Amino acid sequence: MSGSTPRHPLFLDLTGRAVLVVGGGPVAARRAARLVEDGADVLVVAPALCEDLADLVAAGALRWAARDYRAGDLDGVWLAHTATGERAVDDTVAADAEAARIWCVRADDATASTAWTPAVARAGDVAVAVSAGGDPRRAAALRSAIAVLLETGGLPLRHHRAPDAGSVTLVGGGPGDPGLITTKGRRALAQADVVVVDRLGPRGLLAELDADVEVIEAGKAPHAHTLTQTEINAVLVERARAGKRVVRLKGGDPFVLGRGGEEVLACVTAGVAVEVIPGVTSAIAVPGAAGIPVTHRGLSRAVTILSAHDVEPDWANLAGLEGTLVLLMGVARLGAYTDALIAHGRDPGTPVAVVENGTLPQQRTTVGTLATIAGTARERGVGNPAVIVVGDVAALADVT
Repeated sequence: MSGSTPRHPLFLDLTGRAVLVVGGGPVAARRAARLVEDGADVLVVAPALCEDLADLVAAGALRWAARDYRAGDLDGVWLAHTATGERAVDDTVAADAEAARIWCVRADDATASTAWTPAVARAGDVAVAVSAGGDPRRAAALRSAIAVLLETGGLPLRHHRAPDAGSVTLVGGGPGDPGLITTKGRRALAQADVVVVDRLGPRGLLAELDADVEVIEAGKAPHAHTLTQTEINAVLVERARAGKRVVRLKGGDPFVLGRGGEEVLACVTAGVAVEVIPGVTSAIAVPGAAGIPVTHRGLSRAVTILSAHDVEPDWANLAGLEGTLVLLMGVARLGAYTDALIAHGRDPGTPVAVVENGTLPQQRTTVGTLATIAGTARERGVGNPAVIVVGDVAALADVT
């Protein structure tokens, strides 16, 4: 057969069906691993096995006949793969399979195969198989390009039929730059029917949603919420119970001072399926974007993160802690906080940096000390969203 022979694309259900893999090397291992993942009953025939195949055998994922191939090995088989690296053996396996009317994939010569394995890109329940005229490298390159689009939501992934049941997915959107959301988070957005978004979520991603996706503004600015937390919880449950795929898009990470835990508990209590996709927390990423490592050998081995706008912290305890202190959303009371730290024994000369709009084009860093930062911030008109870093590492800030 030749590479120009027309090929019929087909997705096979191999669950519980016998598949023969002849060969014990790395190529055979990759083929066998994929077959195991797809539910096949795999028998590997080879005198010896590479480490990856040996691991699969040890795990009970497949069976191994420690010998050379025999014609009877094809009895009862639905599909055969041969990857011995020996042309004569592969020829024999392929010829026997042809005579038995069994599809055979040859690793050494695609043009001599009665079946090809495509390069596959997967995203949830979506699988895209790519064939390129028997050229595996070309197929892999195309597959990789498609995989990027699937992972980033660049291709439509939403079901065009109602799901069996609604669900809620909490997605950490990262510190601000839309490129810093995880690929899994972006894929969840691409599949959403409803998006409940905070003011600090990566709002640029909303433009990529389908026109019929419902977007609900939750607000969540300090002391200025469009919806209360109780109302947000109710919206998540209500939309999910209506059969919708709901994404709760939050800035940073849902579980780092984001009240994500309350939303998960509300869903669990209501019997709604809920998943959490972690995000890059602004408490770490925003200082990093400004050149500040929150831990640094010789300067800080610990970091304490707190929200500084809703509950009065225990300043006596915080002032005595070693390491870096990161305050979120604390600009409005910056002077009161620095005064409290100094009053409880923190050195007035401790470096402080305030990073506004971290990771965004308008990012700006203001530096000073506990004694001076409040005045400097006022003079420069510093405002939220901002992350405040207190500690020796703040002196490393890049303010150019």
